[in-house]
Amino acid sequence: MSNSTWDYIQKHPKQTKRLLGINYEQLIKLIEQGKLIAKEKQQENEKTKIRLIKAGGGNHPKLSEEEQIILMLVYLRHNLSFQLLGLLFKVSESTAHNLFNYW
Repeated sequence: MSNSTWDYIQKHPKQTKRLLGINYEQLIKLIEQGKLIAKEKQQENEKTKIRLIKAGGGNHPKLSEEEQIILMLVYLRHNLSFQLLGLLFKVSESTAHNLFNYW
């Protein structure tokens, strides 16, 4: 996704504290931990899942894992509505809500 919040933060790491309430280094560590936990969770779910569609099929997420984590942090920092978060991240209100609850 071009012009994303994640791209902006990577180009302007000093703005991370203002936008998200944590510094850039903390964000990187949080993203690494989040990805690791999400991968473990997905592997655990795969063990009991009954597949109708081959692995890798279906709809792909509109936001990267980094963007999803940033969406959650923006919500926590600024207490925006999910409707507004959806507009900012170019996803639906329900997707913003579901992503927040996932992370």
